[in-house]
Amino acid sequence: MVKRAGKGTPMRVLKTAKTSASKLKSKHSLLNMKFIIASGLLLSMAHGAAIAGPYVNIEANSGFLGSDYGGSVIDNHIGYEGSNWYIQGGPSISAPDGMDSSLELSGKLGGTLPVGEADIYGEIAGMTGDTNSYATKVGMKFSF
Repeated sequence: MVKRAGKGTPMRVLKTAKTSASKLKSKHSLLNMKFIIASGLLLSMAHGAAIAGPYVNIEANSGFLGSDYGGSVIDNHIGYEGSNWYIQGGPSISAPDGMDSSLELSGKLGGTLPVGEADIYGEIAGMTGDTNSYATKVGMKFSF
């Protein structure tokens, strides 16, 4: 007979779940890294004409303050690109230095506006978390 621990959950299931949680986290992280590497390799082998439409964007961003590493965020986005704009979103793996990684949702919206010999570009990005975060980027690119 199995002892029950509230709401009909067997105690050995609870114990197994607790002891397996760290194993699952490490397997999940390894699986995510394998997926990211395989996706990157597949995308690098794809040779097609640059056209507007759907795309996959896998991007790693790391932060440093001086020589102190702050952590990384790996975006795994699906997006759509028009002639001078794009929108993308999906899961992101947030891995702050010295802390557990977490899976969040993130997205970006951006575009380019030609002005004479230059292009003005901008981007708005956001990510969920304990506190939602937002970022903007604006710039001007001159081609010669």
